[in-house]
Amino acid sequence: MTQHTMAHPTAHAGAFDVYRKITWRIMPFIVLCYLCAYLDRVNVGFAKLQMMNDLHLSDAVYGLGAGIFFIGYFLFEVPSNLIMHKVGARVWIARIMITWALISAATLLVQTPTQFYIARFLLGVAEAGFSPGIMLYLTYWFPARKRGFALGFYYIAIPLAGVVGGPLSGYILDAFGQSQVMRGWQWLFLIEAIPSLVAGIAVLFMMVDKPEQAQWLSADEKRQVVEEIRQEDGAKTEHASSASFLKDRRLWKLCLVYFCQIIGLYGVSFWLPSIIKNSGVADNTMIGWLSAIPYLVAIPAILLTGVSADRHRTRRMHFSVMLVIGAAGLAFSGYIGHDPALAVLGLSVGTAGTLAALSLFWGIPSAFLAGTSAAAGIAAINCVGNLAGFVSPYMVGWLNDATGNVKIGLYAVAAFMVLGAFLVRMIAARDADQ
Repeated sequence: MTQHTMAHPTAHAGAFDVYRKITWRIMPFIVLCYLCAYLDRVNVGFAKLQMMNDLHLSDAVYGLGAGIFFIGYFLFEVPSNLIMHKVGARVWIARIMITWALISAATLLVQTPTQFYIARFLLGVAEAGFSPGIMLYLTYWFPARKRGFALGFYYIAIPLAGVVGGPLSGYILDAFGQSQVMRGWQWLFLIEAIPSLVAGIAVLFMMVDKPEQAQWLSADEKRQVVEEIRQEDGAKTEHASSASFLKDRRLWKLCLVYFCQIIGLYGVSFWLPSIIKNSGVADNTMIGWLSAIPYLVAIPAILLTGVSADRHRTRRMHFSVMLVIGAAGLAFSGYIGHDPALAVLGLSVGTAGTLAALSLFWGIPSAFLAGTSAAAGIAAINCVGNLAGFVSPYMVGWLNDATGNVKIGLYAVAAFMVLGAFLVRMIAARDADQ
């Protein structure tokens, strides 16, 4: 393993102009793609409101099915990112999006718990590599000092998916609830797969693999971006072998931190509609509109914390604070019981803290890894950490069934988040805050 002392390249004249130009050319489309991905990943939380009764599924079965997505994700994520690093983002991201759209739509065919598990597993296999692939893609376009804002911009897609997907999902369930063709939850899977399919095809025509291939950048702008990122990468770690990669303790520490973080993320994503329903709201359309509020609150939180972390270069501190705030909000939403207004308030604080912390996290590994090590490292952390995507819904569902108390699952989620806020301090400031 080669380790260098970090030397920050001097910003070129007009650097902020070129990165602003890049941001507005590539980020809106990337956000749209991730919005589609996230919508297809978590719309099962709304389908649950009808599907549970239709298919006679328990909370434990639902939790296992929601979480088994991440087993497929885990197995194929690192290979997917290494393939993307070789063949390019345009072709590989398009492949990912088209296949997951088809599998997500096919979920409408499930009739048994086993079929539900298989559909979710295959969806994870199809989507594996999308999120870490996009994070790797951003390292080709933005140096570390600009990546916090770019990552914040990217992660806006999660709350946008909630803002758009909540009301849309609730409406579909009610509007198609009396359909003679299919049940409302089946229409939900079909209709919400269409944007992913269209966006996947569009990727082939709209995405550019590297700055040097962008026709909308001048020759000087291309040289400026490529040179700044090349200089920065020369001061980072690129492992000489798989053994040295696996021995890098920083990677395993980050896997543990991310595991705790993802417990919180999917505590929100997969259970938010049910928490609102349990607070006393029965109408699916109203649940959809109320579920959009926490995600709306999260959008400015993500942007402001990303800008602040870039400016002060204190990613660890910002991450810890936001994760603790998120844990407090989720615990409060569970404690409050049958009061929809206070439940939504707690969920708003919980969602804002959780998503802001998530957007900050990925600035840490990309601050000290480069090249193939960045491709494998980002994927490995996301891969191991996303096992929490399996643990979180299954843990909450099992605790709900075992105790008969929906509060206990949320308290367990909050405890993991607080643990993650402390564990991030194991990462040295010189690595995390560059």
